[in-house]
Amino acid sequence: MSGPLTGIRVLDLTTVIMGPYACQLLGDYGADVIKVEAPDGDVMRLSGPMRHPGMGHLYLSTNRNKRSISIDLKSSSGRSVLLKLAETADIIVYNIRPNAMTRLGLSYDDLREVNPKIIYVGAFGFSQRGPYAARPAYDDLIQGMSGIPWLSLQAGASEPRYAPTILADRVVGLQVALAATAALQHRNRTREGQRVDVPMYEGLLSIVLGEHLAGRAFEPPLGDVGYQRSLAHNRRPHRTLDGYICTLVYNDKHWRSFFEVIGQPAMFEADARFSSQGARLKHIDEVYGYLAGVLATRTTDEWLNSLTAADIPAARMNSLGDILADEHLAAIGYLRTSRHPTEGEIVEISVPTEWSSAHPEISRHAPSLGEHSIEILHEAGIDEEHVNRLLKQGVVRQSRTTTGDGDNQCDTRLSQ
Repeated sequence: MSGPLTGIRVLDLTTVIMGPYACQLLGDYGADVIKVEAPDGDVMRLSGPMRHPGMGHLYLSTNRNKRSISIDLKSSSGRSVLLKLAETADIIVYNIRPNAMTRLGLSYDDLREVNPKIIYVGAFGFSQRGPYAARPAYDDLIQGMSGIPWLSLQAGASEPRYAPTILADRVVGLQVALAATAALQHRNRTREGQRVDVPMYEGLLSIVLGEHLAGRAFEPPLGDVGYQRSLAHNRRPHRTLDGYICTLVYNDKHWRSFFEVIGQPAMFEADARFSSQGARLKHIDEVYGYLAGVLATRTTDEWLNSLTAADIPAARMNSLGDILADEHLAAIGYLRTSRHPTEGEIVEISVPTEWSSAHPEISRHAPSLGEHSIEILHEAGIDEEHVNRLLKQGVVRQSRTTTGDGDNQCDTRLSQ
């Protein structure tokens, strides 16, 4: 692998979305990510659609560039294997509650004893310093507690709605990956490992409140919470004669140009609601309402041509199908087809960053459960006799895959 994290080893003890996504990012950037799974595997393996059992689409999209070992960490022998792997690891990421890690004998103190330089990253629901510390957390709960459904009501929805994507897991997953790499940089300077906690609730709130504290960002307050432009009822894709258009007529230059496009250049000065950024924000629903009425008078293509010519930001409202056919994405190879050894042809999303050197790359498929167990044990210095004993006891499991034509044959039975 050639990425910037080449030479870094990560133990990924996480499941579902947030932790696996964060560790996939580290793998995309070159880290050797070892996915440590329980005997029944990551629950997202079961999330369809899927071509074969245990290889659901969400699992495939969050676990590339990893190797898999299946270990029963509830057994003393399994714990010993994990501690052996930790001796040569740089980062360990987990997403069960810290008290559960302590019960397994895998607390930060336990890991630090075998590897003082390890970076121990916890990705869970809440800061351990507050009364919510022991609560379970899932994306929907964190979205609700962070105010996103309430904000949807303020913005004009008839019923509260979660964002129609796994927002909290993805956003905080980015923060997990960033925290891990920042801790790695700290260790490079100081040679010190450390524990890093990345709680979901506080992580998502840093995004929401950064925008919506508004007047409450000041003491004494200069107004109420809620950023007006984001909450405007008419802030939405606008209907045209034949569809919808997304446009942001934002600054003074944009508005002057817009009024010229519609043949009313004097309106910028004549109507006080439009004449300054502050005035537009104060009357934001009226401003967007006016815009909606005007945009309804021409076709989408007509608006795209005239707005683009006037240097006013505008774009079509894409469906997911439109995105799959997007000419820009096709030109840069953003979506690529690759051949998975058991799942056949699959569509992969490219690493979205572009580098002049140390290129991130996709070099490993999302593994079957325990696909690399024996390989990883041998790398850790565990001899053949001990490996066979662990397999016979069911402490560690190794999958056997038969690829055949890659489309209709898949044997992921577990050797014991």
